[in-house]
Amino acid sequence: MNETPQFAAESVLCVDLDGTLSRTDTLIETLLMLLKQKPLAVLLLPFWLMRGRAAFKAAVAQAVRFDPESLAYNEELVDWLRTEKAAGRRIVLATAADERIARPIAAHLGIFDDVIASDGSANRKGRAKAEALRNAYGSFVYVANADVDVPVWEAADGAVLVAGSPRIARRLSGRVSFARVFGPSSERPAWRLWLRQLRVHQWAKNALIFVPLVLAHQITNPEKLSIAAMAFLAFSLCASSVYVLNDLLDLGSDRRHVTKKNRPFAAGVLPLAAGFTMIPLLLVPAFAISLAIDIGFAGVLVGYYGLTLAYSLELKRQAVVDVFTLAGLYTIRLFAGGVVAGVYLSPWLLAFSIFLFLSLAIVKRVGELQGLPRDSAGALHGRGYGRDDLPILTALGVASGYASVVIFSLYINAPDSRALYPHHEFLWLFVPLILFWISRVWLKTWRGEMHDDPIVFALKDRVSQLTALVAAGVLLGSAL
Repeated sequence: MNETPQFAAESVLCVDLDGTLSRTDTLIETLLMLLKQKPLAVLLLPFWLMRGRAAFKAAVAQAVRFDPESLAYNEELVDWLRTEKAAGRRIVLATAADERIARPIAAHLGIFDDVIASDGSANRKGRAKAEALRNAYGSFVYVANADVDVPVWEAADGAVLVAGSPRIARRLSGRVSFARVFGPSSERPAWRLWLRQLRVHQWAKNALIFVPLVLAHQITNPEKLSIAAMAFLAFSLCASSVYVLNDLLDLGSDRRHVTKKNRPFAAGVLPLAAGFTMIPLLLVPAFAISLAIDIGFAGVLVGYYGLTLAYSLELKRQAVVDVFTLAGLYTIRLFAGGVVAGVYLSPWLLAFSIFLFLSLAIVKRVGELQGLPRDSAGALHGRGYGRDDLPILTALGVASGYASVVIFSLYINAPDSRALYPHHEFLWLFVPLILFWISRVWLKTWRGEMHDDPIVFALKDRVSQLTALVAAGVLLGSAL
């Protein structure tokens, strides 16, 4: 980054919004808000677009509830603007975004003297913006980020670049002489950002697909194991597409969260438009693989995607409904594993899993609530809970977890158990193991130490790994 430049005192500092002051495109953000707040209004988009880009932006802005606090601002740039403001510089927000978006942002930041924006009839972008700024202020310095801004820089008396990447900085520096360059928002390579965005570590949850094979003692069957592996890949790709969509729809809530604010889309380090491209790139191979496996499995995957879509759009904001939905999504993975392996899922397994997964789903919510400030009585943003709900949620979660152990205890002496496990009495050793693990998970959650999805936690935690190893030994001994 260059040293602080010296501009003429009379030059007005004009700052672009999209990709500059805000790390993301506000038009895309408002379109996502529209999809989330008024899904049916999306059908009107083609008709709004027929009226022209300025009218389109105005219609979208008018249709949504926009909160300027929810944007991912370039804090380094904002700090510099505050310094210039304190030195007496006049600062203007100059954007092609609609004025219904620009003016609340200017009011929120409190550093702008004026706003030049699209107004429903004029789309102030490129040369139109340059002309508006020259007519309004004469001498001005322009701060922006993209090729479309070159005509404005050419009309300005000074240029400042907010570079999204070193490649962009090199390309634009060959066309415009910049007095100052603000660097990229992240130094991480794009592939690492995408791995994080796709949450590849969360693919571990899809290992539940292999559970029916293990319990049916067919995990060593190479044909069924390979089919289950393909199903695992299909579920993982499908789940990642949902993570992308969920993060696009949850930008405002994520930016208010202690840890989720660092997700690539929320932080503005990955372009939002790329998310729309990534979703079909993940979904198409996922469903192609599912159809290659079995039409029944493809149906299960469609059901899983439909439920996750409903969860992302609405159900996650409904108290209690959300945790039952999460428990259902875990259980669907077991059901999918049974379908691809041709294994019958006993009512005992389904009953055990529903109660266990309900407990783990509540762990997820309690862990998020524990992340709120201790003195906070407010609600968890984007969810139907507040800190006051912690005692009842904890009671429900622990009770559900222990209920799963009761179900397993009843299963031990059932005819199904005797048929599958010659030494079924050894299964009683499994009971204290699962009781210990559930109790430990809830203790860590209550202490505010549960920062992962509980299934992911179990796969990474040493004690959980040791417990699982001993439990596997118990199951093996019972089956021999």
